Amino acid sequence: MGRFADWLFGPAEPAVRAETPPASDPSTAITAPPRSAARRAVTTGDAFSISMVYRGIQIHAVAAKQLSLGAERGGKAVKSTPSLLRRPDVSMSRSAFIEQSVVSLACTGNAYWLKTLDEAGQVRNVEVLNPLDAAPLADEAGRLAGYQYRGRTLAPREIQHLSLLRVPGSLKGLGPIQAAQIELRGALDLRDYAANWFEDSGVPNGVLKSDQHLTADAAKQAKATWQESQGARKGVAVLGAGLSYQQIFLSPADAQFLESQKFTVTQVARLLGVPASLMLASVEGSTQTYANVEQDWLGYVRFSLMSYLVEIEDALTELLPRGVEARFNVEGLLRSDTTTRYAAHRTAIEAGFMTVAEVREIENLGPMPAAAPAPEPAAPAPSAAEEATE
Repeated sequence: MGRFADWLFGPAEPAVRAETPPASDPSTAITAPPRSAARRAVTTGDAFSISMVYRGIQIHAVAAKQLSLGAERGGKAVKSTPSLLRRPDVSMSRSAFIEQSVVSLACTGNAYWLKTLDEAGQVRNVEVLNPLDAAPLADEAGRLAGYQYRGRTLAPREIQHLSLLRVPGSLKGLGPIQAAQIELRGALDLRDYAANWFEDSGVPNGVLKSDQHLTADAAKQAKATWQESQGARKGVAVLGAGLSYQQIFLSPADAQFLESQKFTVTQVARLLGVPASLMLASVEGSTQTYANVEQDWLGYVRFSLMSYLVEIEDALTELLPRGVEARFNVEGLLRSDTTTRYAAHRTAIEAGFMTVAEVREIENLGPMPAAAPAPEPAAPAPSAAEEATE
């Protein structure tokens, strides 16, 4: 649990002191308002406590880790997949390695791989480091000089650094959580405010009214009597002295701020680049159909998920022998439904630019089985005359 907490929440942040307000200017007799302490930054742990953020990052990780990973040379698939692609880190499965890399990129905008080299200088193992404990080091000219990781200084050749979004002049990449601090802080405030509405909002559940003049002591006594009767939950409350109780109704939708939370889901989905349909959310003013949902998913793969996959592909390609490139097979995520695919195949065959054999290969059906030879027709039975002649 300690190691996971270190990865998720990072090191403890120092407390931020409020600035002392300046003294008033006697010439103007105006006192400047005090400046409160800066709001605490939204950490990775804070962001993960927002269910929409957790779900969005999980979608990226699940989509990436289910893809097969192969190698190509000159645009053609290599028959024997290198061991580094089959299992980059020998201590975990390939899917777990991809998952950790994607989560690192989504949470911090950076992923750091510690390379293990053999005597010949070839990479034999790659370990995903905790991105919250790793940091690039710059020299006086601002160029990369190495990496700091848990008290160790590592040379640039020992680390493979992946970045989600590169910012010119910065050695670190920029992630969605770091780029949208204000929006995420607003989502946290809304969640906490909705959760504490009935206790800390200051809005009473009801009002005791009277058509008579009440002194402060009488009002205090009436309130105490009402609360005592409500706490006991027995019998009928007796008010007296012209008192009547009027409840302040608050609908469940208003109490949970559903409209605001729905907007927050859409906002987080936009931030992480995940279609609202995958976040199980609806966008106001749009109608979801099979066609536009499918297009959303295709757009998600091409313009959101690929930002993670291409970065991992390029990083792995640098670790492979020259001329060999790592490639994810995304065809499974881009494929249409069976009816649409078969209709497209039929059109291609009828147009003459594809054959049945090529279509079967695409659908992983194997070669067409050889047709069985047609049975020879049986000889007609001899007639009675022929039998008599014989």
